[in-house]
Amino acid sequence: MKSGTQLPDVTFHTRVRDEAVEGPNPFRWEDKTTADYFAGKRVILFSLPGAFTPTCSTYQLPGFENGYAEFKDKGIDDIYCMSVNDSFVMNKWALDQGLENVKVIPDGSGEFTRKMGMLVDKDNLGFGMRSWRYAAIVNDGVVEAWFEEPGLMDNCPEDPYGVSSPDNLKKHLSEVKEPALA
Repeated sequence: MKSGTQLPDVTFHTRVRDEAVEGPNPFRWEDKTTADYFAGKRVILFSLPGAFTPTCSTYQLPGFENGYAEFKDKGIDDIYCMSVNDSFVMNKWALDQGLENVKVIPDGSGEFTRKMGMLVDKDNLGFGMRSWRYAAIVNDGVVEAWFEEPGLMDNCPEDPYGVSSPDNLKKHLSEVKEPALA
């Protein structure tokens, strides 16, 4: 995936809280498209191997959550965390992490991740198909800047982390002028 590439058009199956739904699980299904998330905004999208996993839960997601105000000051409208996990898992992880700023996107079937060229086999860890770790600055649905961890491969024996870190994206945003929406 290179800068200047349009994001793939995908429908995400999400669960959203709805107080009109009675009972102990007040959520309903809501389909959202790539355009719903990315049209008309300059955002950060970062994708990681899995909810509740160590690097993702200890460093990457908290780093983006805690750096939200600084990213906003640098011209970012929203920050999205994506994983090849279903909406139930992503919502529970967001709750567990106490997210107030970062929004989660479930790519349960891996369709978006596959179309991005980032779907990898992680059977060596018992994960099945998951996302390779990456981040992007996306401007009106077009990749403005791309941050992919090195060594993209199936069953990678390591989990590289650094290129897609919040600090690296902050550094990049400090070095570039905020562009107009595409």
